[in-house]
Amino acid sequence: MPSHPHEWLVELFRNRPLLAPELLRDALHVDLPRFTEARIDSADLTDIQPTEYRADLVVLLFDQVPVLGIVVEAQLSRDDDKRFVWPAYVATLRARLRCPVCLLVVTTDESIARWAARAVELGGGNRFVPLVLHPSGVPEVVDETQAKSDPELAVLSAMAHGMDADSEKSVQIALAAHSAVRGLDPRRSKMYFDLVLVSLSEAARRALQAMDPAQYEYQSDFARHYLAEGQAKGRVALLIRLLALRFGPLTQGAEQRLAEASIAELDKIAERLLTAPTLDDALG
Repeated sequence: MPSHPHEWLVELFRNRPLLAPELLRDALHVDLPRFTEARIDSADLTDIQPTEYRADLVVLLFDQVPVLGIVVEAQLSRDDDKRFVWPAYVATLRARLRCPVCLLVVTTDESIARWAARAVELGGGNRFVPLVLHPSGVPEVVDETQAKSDPELAVLSAMAHGMDADSEKSVQIALAAHSAVRGLDPRRSKMYFDLVLVSLSEAARRALQAMDPAQYEYQSDFARHYLAEGQAKGRVALLIRLLALRFGPLTQGAEQRLAEASIAELDKIAERLLTAPTLDDALG
């Protein structure tokens, strides 16, 4: 089931259909046909067969008639099934529109981008090659004027570069994005604001919140829950490694106990780790 960050990423393209052709042209250097309008189309790509195919989003470029269909896929994790259905998305939409169609894969992880960019061997010497926007290929939007003229690109820039080793640059991009989203309607503003914060590294987030703690706090309950959930998963993975080093491989029951524990409970387990004589004592 799609995650909230996945849906938020798709929402950037849904709110600004022109973002897809802009990225194809400016970041991936794809020659586009002349068009006068970009609009959202049905993402239901089911053909006459029973199998259901549903892409994340479809953007159509028009010049009185459709001139290019863009299937937009937000990919935040590896999913080998997609390499079988992506060619079907393009072929089905091409048959429906009777015009050229391409697939644009957007991800915030370089390893996922490299996986997605591999050619799909169709058989008989035929290949399908997705167009993949690597995080490093997303423009670094640090200018507030540019960010305000294209808030969706500014937010995408923060998502792509929020984990960069240069946290000062990440903060500059986040500040530009936050400046851009303040003028939007309340729903988009809250969603984009949280999406920028969720995408930052811990160092960048601390630096940003140190500037004004009240101003750079999460706006939604989901974002607060999402951050806490990520922190808990990191603690669980670390504790599994440390407990296994001390007591040997953990049973499935012990790993389940850790997975279901709250952050406070995980902290107490960590405190008992070095002194507990047995695994059961460490787990409490």
